[in-house]
Amino acid sequence: MATRKAGSRSRQSSTASGSDAARAINESAQKIWLAGLGAFERARAEGPRMFETLVAQGKGLGGQARDAADQALRSLKESASGASGRFDKLEQVFEERVQRSLKRLGVLTRDEVADLNQGVRDLADQMRELMAQQGAPAKGAAKKKGKKRAAKRATRGSRARRA
Repeated sequence: MATRKAGSRSRQSSTASGSDAARAINESAQKIWLAGLGAFERARAEGPRMFETLVAQGKGLGGQARDAADQALRSLKESASGASGRFDKLEQVFEERVQRSLKRLGVLTRDEVADLNQGVRDLADQMRELMAQQGAPAKGAAKKKGKKRAAKRATRGSRARRA
């Protein structure tokens, strides 16, 4: 029987502790609810004043923020101009290396090609002069060949249209 009494006492104490916990949770929930209502009332009452205070603080910080943004923009422009100079130098080094490699391979530069073209023109002019002095019909022969070619092209074009 002694064991029964101890068992019934533990059930009573666990029931009492369960109701104490429920009471504590209920009180805590009630306090949270009241704190929320108090915060809502305070925000409603102090809202306009708080808003004006925040606007005034924002005006003061607005100038500082603008100055900080301007400073950041200036430093960005300065670093960009420095980077641009570095890119120009890098481009120049790259062009020089490509030019040296092309020279090693025997590829002519633009100026060398222009000089060769001028030389060919000069030689062609000299040939025309020599042929004219010798009385060779250089231009006349070329014109006759050109007329024959044009006639052949015209007949080919008319055949294609008929088909």
